[in-house]
Amino acid sequence: MGPELSKIRLLLLDVDGIMTDGRIHYTEHGDEIKSFDVKDGHGLKLLQRAGIQVGIITGRCSSIVKRRADELGIEILYQGAKDKIIPYEEILRERGFRDDEVAYMGDDLVDLPILLRVGFSATVVDAVAEVKEHVHYVASRPGGRGAVREVCEVLLKHTDGWGAVTDRYYAKLDRP
Repeated sequence: MGPELSKIRLLLLDVDGIMTDGRIHYTEHGDEIKSFDVKDGHGLKLLQRAGIQVGIITGRCSSIVKRRADELGIEILYQGAKDKIIPYEEILRERGFRDDEVAYMGDDLVDLPILLRVGFSATVVDAVAEVKEHVHYVASRPGGRGAVREVCEVLLKHTDGWGAVTDRYYAKLDRP
C-alpha cells in the first residue's frame, strides 16, 4: 500500500541537490553562488496556498538559502544540520505534526533517516541509488531543475488542492 497523500500537511526539503542542482560556485572573492528554479518556487507557493506548510533542513549554512526561504515565505529553516533527524524531530514536537503528515525530499544518504520515517518520501532523478531505492516517488527532473515543482504538483493533484490553487489562472479560458 502506498502513502496516503491526503494526510500531508508539511513538505520538508533538503537544499543542495533538491532545490539546487547540487553544485556550489565560488567567486574569486569567496562568495558562494547557488541557482534556484523559479518553477520550483512557484510550486512551493501553490502548495502553501493549498494550506500545506513548507520547511527546509540542510546540512550547510548559507545566507543565500535564508534569502530564498524569506522570498518564499518559508519560516521553518534549519541550516548546519549535520544530523537532520534532530531538527526533524524538533519540528514534529514544536509544530504538532506526525510522521504520516510530513513529506520530505532528499537526495543523499544523510537524508535517509527522514525519508524512511515520513508519510511521503521523494527524491530527484539524479539522487544517489540508495536513496532512489527507498523512496515513494522519484521525480523525472533533476535537482534544481523542476523536481520540487513536480513533487508539489503530485501532492496537490492527490489532495484535490490543484484545482483550488490553479482555477484563477484559468478564469478567462474556456476549459472543457
